[in-house]
Amino acid sequence: MSKLEIEKLHFAYDKATPVIKGIDLKLDNRKTAIIGQNGSGKTTFVKLLKGLLRPDSGRILLDGTDLATMTVAQIAKRIGLVFQNPDDQIFKSTVLDEVMVGPLNIGQSMDEARASSRAALARVQLAGVEQVNPYDLNLAQRKMVALASILAMDTPIVIFDEPTMGQDMAGKAIIKKVIEDLQAEGKAVLCILHDMDFAAAVFERVVVFSQGHLLLEGDAREVFSQKERLQQAYLDQPQAMKIAHALGIPGNLLTVEEVEDALARPPQLPK
Repeated sequence: MSKLEIEKLHFAYDKATPVIKGIDLKLDNRKTAIIGQNGSGKTTFVKLLKGLLRPDSGRILLDGTDLATMTVAQIAKRIGLVFQNPDDQIFKSTVLDEVMVGPLNIGQSMDEARASSRAALARVQLAGVEQVNPYDLNLAQRKMVALASILAMDTPIVIFDEPTMGQDMAGKAIIKKVIEDLQAEGKAVLCILHDMDFAAAVFERVVVFSQGHLLLEGDAREVFSQKERLQQAYLDQPQAMKIAHALGIPGNLLTVEEVEDALARPPQLPK
């Protein structure tokens, strides 16, 4: 698995107003969610990881190599980023042509790009719309097109920016499976999220950003159990955890399934 190591990272659009303030973080083989309110620095952070922005100070190491020494094109072969707004990515007149842009740009042949793009569209359940104009699809489908375009590039690191926005339960299930499959393939997965329930259900590791700082980091169950510290970042616990606490169920449960399992168990008699 490729490794990303972030060391003492600082960045500001306006030098008087820092956005990223001394972030230290290592991306490991756990599926990782980054959560935080708007303005906490999450999107700026992933743009730095992608090389779309360059740090004012500090380093981002990709398998030991400083991103500052790499071009955006070189980084693109290693790190794929699915933008929050698919319309920031889509510009071709057919779905297949759109998905093929990334693979062709990183050096795949026309036949390779076509094959990998068709396979990626099948993974997001959009097989059969290859010749449709992307703007004839709804927003949720266009987000899947943008996701397919990154999957087709087969990068060892994949970053998602708010993938569940605009998705129904079926769409979220597709995204969940894609993320799990990517991890099974040995790829590193990082995701920016506002959806606490999805983060709790899918990700093993949670990183909390607050005002450009890394406030919390660790196992999802441990991070989400820290209600007061989450409130410092204006974040809430997952619904399942709140329900479990209200019912007096111990253990900081993360998902509805865990709550249902706990309720199905017979009560233990005091010894």
